[in-house]
Amino acid sequence: MHKLRQQERFILTEILAAIDFPKSTYMYWQAQWKKQDPDQEVKDAILSTRKKHPNYGYRRIHATLVNEGWKINKKKVQRLCQELKIQVKNFGRKYRKYNSYKGVVGRIAPNRINRRFEASIPRQKITTDTTEFKYYEEDVSGKLQVKKLYLDPFMDLYNLEIISFKLSSQPNGLTMIDALKEALEASQSCAYRRTFHSDRGWAYQMKEYRALLEEHHVFQGMSRKENCYDNAPIENFFSVMKQEMYYGKVYRNDKELRTAIIDYIDYYNEERIKEKLNWLSPVAYRKARIA
Repeated sequence: MHKLRQQERFILTEILAAIDFPKSTYMYWQAQWKKQDPDQEVKDAILSTRKKHPNYGYRRIHATLVNEGWKINKKKVQRLCQELKIQVKNFGRKYRKYNSYKGVVGRIAPNRINRRFEASIPRQKITTDTTEFKYYEEDVSGKLQVKKLYLDPFMDLYNLEIISFKLSSQPNGLTMIDALKEALEASQSCAYRRTFHSDRGWAYQMKEYRALLEEHHVFQGMSRKENCYDNAPIENFFSVMKQEMYYGKVYRNDKELRTAIIDYIDYYNEERIKEKLNWLSPVAYRKARIA
C-alpha cells in the first residue's frame, strides 16, 4: 500500500511537471474541494422552498426563509439562487385577452372604485372578471381540437383572496350568477355596505346579475370602457396565475385543466405569499389581521 501511494505521488508529480502546473497550487485547490460548503444548509433550505413553490423567485424565497427563522441577507439568497441555477423562467403571453364587452346590452354602473383598490375592511370591496384558457383534445380521428375553459373569480380587495369562482366551457350567465351567489354568501358577514366591481362585460349588465346585487343591498361599480387599469388587481391575478400554471404547459383535456386551475387557486389563497401582504398568503394575512 505504501509503495502504491509513493507511485501515485510520483505519477502526479510527473503530470504536474509536464503541464507546468505548480504542485502547491494543486494541493491548495485539493484542500478547498475537500472543505465543507459553509452555505450548504441554507442551500438545502432554498432548494426545499423552491421544490414546494416552483415559481418563487429569490425575493419570495428570502421572505419564506425569514418567516422560518433564518437570518439571511436578500442579496445572499439572490447569489445562492444564481449558483444553484434556479432562476424563474418567464413565458410571454401567447393568446389574446378574452374580451366580454359587447356594447351596452343592459345597464352601465358608475365607476365607484375609481382605482381606489385599497380596502381596510374584509369583504367590503369585491372585484371580478372573466378569463379564457385553452386546451387541446384529440377527436375520434386523432386530430387535436382547440377547446376553451372560462374562469369567473371574485376577489376580495382587502387581501386579494379569491372568495368564489366558477369554471365553464363557454361564457354564460348561469355560471356567472352561481359564482356571484357564492361571493355574496362569502361576504355577507361584512358590517358595511359592499361594492362589487367589474368591467362592462355583457354578463355584469344582465338584469339577473344587477337584481341579485340590489337584493343584497350591494353597490355595483364598473370600469370605464375597455380600460383594464380600472380593474388592475384581478388582471394582475390572471397574469400571475397564467405565468405560473398555464404558459409553457399544454393541457390535453378538460379535467386536467380544471384540476390545475382549482389546485392553483387553493395554493394562491392558502400558501402563495405576497410582499403587499407582509409576505403572507391572502388567507394567512386575513387571519392575522382579524385575530
